[in-house]
Amino acid sequence: MLPGWVRIIETHHEHHEQSALFKPITNGRAVTHFHDEQREPSLSQKLPRNFLSLDVNGRSNLRCLTSGHLIFCSVSDAVQPPVVVHNSEALEVLSILRRQILNDDCSQFFKLLEIDVGAIARGKLVFSETFNFGNMRSFWHNKLLLVFGPRPPLNWVLVCLVSVLVLITLLGSSSSSAFDSITDSTRPNLYSNYRKLKDQTVNDYLELKKLGANPSKDFDLCAKERENYVPCYNVSANLLAGFKDGEEYDRHCELSQDRQYCLVRPPKEYKIPLTWPSGRDVIWSGNVKLSKDQFLSSGSMTKRLMLLEENQISFHSDDDEMIVDGVRDYSHQIAEMIGLGSDAEFREAGVRSVLDIGCGFGSFGAHLLSLKLMTLCVASYETTGSQVQLALERGLPAIIGSFISKQLPFPSLSYDMVHCTQCGIVWDDKDGMFLIEVDRVLKPGGYFVVTSPKRREHGSTSTPMGEYPQKLCWNLVGQQEETLIWQKTRDAQCISSKHGTFPLCNGEDFQSYYKPLAQCISGITSSRWIPIQNRSSGSLNSAELAVHGINSEDFAEDLEFWRSSLRNYWSLLSPLIFSDHPKRPGDEDPMPPYNMVRNVMDMNAHYGGLNAALLEARKSAWVMNVVPVGQHNTLPVILDQGFAGVLHNWCEPFPTYPRTYDMLHAKGLLTHIASEKCNIIDLIFEMDRILRPEGWVIISDKVGPIEIARTLVTQLRWEARMIDLQNGSDQRLLVCQKPFVRK
Repeated sequence: MLPGWVRIIETHHEHHEQSALFKPITNGRAVTHFHDEQREPSLSQKLPRNFLSLDVNGRSNLRCLTSGHLIFCSVSDAVQPPVVVHNSEALEVLSILRRQILNDDCSQFFKLLEIDVGAIARGKLVFSETFNFGNMRSFWHNKLLLVFGPRPPLNWVLVCLVSVLVLITLLGSSSSSAFDSITDSTRPNLYSNYRKLKDQTVNDYLELKKLGANPSKDFDLCAKERENYVPCYNVSANLLAGFKDGEEYDRHCELSQDRQYCLVRPPKEYKIPLTWPSGRDVIWSGNVKLSKDQFLSSGSMTKRLMLLEENQISFHSDDDEMIVDGVRDYSHQIAEMIGLGSDAEFREAGVRSVLDIGCGFGSFGAHLLSLKLMTLCVASYETTGSQVQLALERGLPAIIGSFISKQLPFPSLSYDMVHCTQCGIVWDDKDGMFLIEVDRVLKPGGYFVVTSPKRREHGSTSTPMGEYPQKLCWNLVGQQEETLIWQKTRDAQCISSKHGTFPLCNGEDFQSYYKPLAQCISGITSSRWIPIQNRSSGSLNSAELAVHGINSEDFAEDLEFWRSSLRNYWSLLSPLIFSDHPKRPGDEDPMPPYNMVRNVMDMNAHYGGLNAALLEARKSAWVMNVVPVGQHNTLPVILDQGFAGVLHNWCEPFPTYPRTYDMLHAKGLLTHIASEKCNIIDLIFEMDRILRPEGWVIISDKVGPIEIARTLVTQLRWEARMIDLQNGSDQRLLVCQKPFVRK
């Protein structure tokens, strides 16, 4: 065991000084020896001036200095500026003291304190109340008397202090600690008792120990059957667990126990996708799991829109005049049915975002995107011939999802239009709960478009929905051949005043994350109940931002930050930064092209500022804005801007297929993951799974989590470069590129 030396000088009212020397610390026990302070040489004569200054109560100050295995501390009234201690042996000291921290001998002591973990990383230890070493008649002295008796055992107090000091040394070291910053908030993250601090200590220790076990080991490739693997969608396991009636195809992460730390390999015939817009119309057939038999068994509309060649799948574009009954005519038909002259007027009618359920191969969404409508495809998980995989391969927004038994991961009042063409849903099943879910995500005045091949008997006025649309206060505004269009009521009082309707849900549906389907109406009492026809056509105005509790100046400042950040990021998307002499492309170097990336995911999107900056800069990218569960839910303001977005718990895999994103961006996500007690290694492997070969990753976080991520991504064979922002903060950028590994 490594011996630890701690020197404590206590000042009493009689101004008499004495010192206590711990020697050694072994198995959590210490032997105390007293010496006369006057016989001891000064600390500065014995050791170099490597100070860690701890502000105790504004008056007294606990000063520490270290050298190798030695940690010397003293209490004085002179306040010294905090200096982070770099102690390479801190981890070994922690391994010794960890058992003492876990021991209940320290429980009463830690219960008296509120430890600011974020402040520890900055070299300060904050107590919730005055803790004056010089005034033993203080409030804290009375508490100590209750715990320890009239004279508290010195060993207990000193050993607990030593434990805290070693934790400070470990957490304050930028070279050896992964969690020197555990929170991204400017407010202190207070732990009100020792048990939380104890758990955090163990997690940090085990994380560092795991990372340091095999620092140079590269991870192996997964087996071939995992080429298109999507976690949480194990149909066989779901059937064994008793799920049926379609629920076996639903998301069940609680059953996924087969996590493997291996790299999902691309298929043998995989090729880098073509850049936008060429990639919208032509994709490599080897990049998706779609057989010729599946193509031949698809509908006639699909065959007219898609051609399967030797190694390519080609889609007809909007410019192809050969398509008489194509997507453009269908879109025009919908526009005319809701009273518009053409589909170019959708935005003027308040339609900016569309949820396309069961999107086929995305051709309708591709057309709406050309009209500047954000169209998100949502389709169930499919082992082969996946609609979501093919849409994303074309560069179209898509996500795996269904509402067979659970709500979609969107808040209420999210979309201006919900569209379903031959999506295979029996809408009047389950007592209308599927329609209730559509009503939940649909904004007031929004449209529900259904195209079904089932023809009604001649002269019949019935619909595939039965009487449920009337119970939801929907109005049938158009009916032509196989297409029906309902409009959701603009009147929030309609539901509550109409007899025989569905009941109202209790509380406001603000954060829906795979909750069970409910047979009640939500969103009626929301402050976001604003008909789509009454909203501003451009950016959100101050009144609309106020609905979300956002100050317009703060929103504008956030957008300006992302404009600047995007200019910085875009200049870094170059292999030059990974060279032995890295440099940012200069004026003589060409900037990355506007269409360098298409599918972008902002893994911690906040207000969606990166998305807005990309649109302003006219980059040919769309963004999947992800709001992590546990963070402040800003998804409503993202969706109200007409962007794509989703709630997601990053302790779980994301609902998409492998190799579906060109760039991943994460600001503060590593810190958030640590605060949720999830493993960064799991997150990094998930990022590798969903990132395309030669795709880019930009991570912005504090230096500790960034160091962990850099260690991991090099083991995944990524190119990586950490960049100091040189603004005096502890924030760093980690820019990475995933290689195209063939095997």
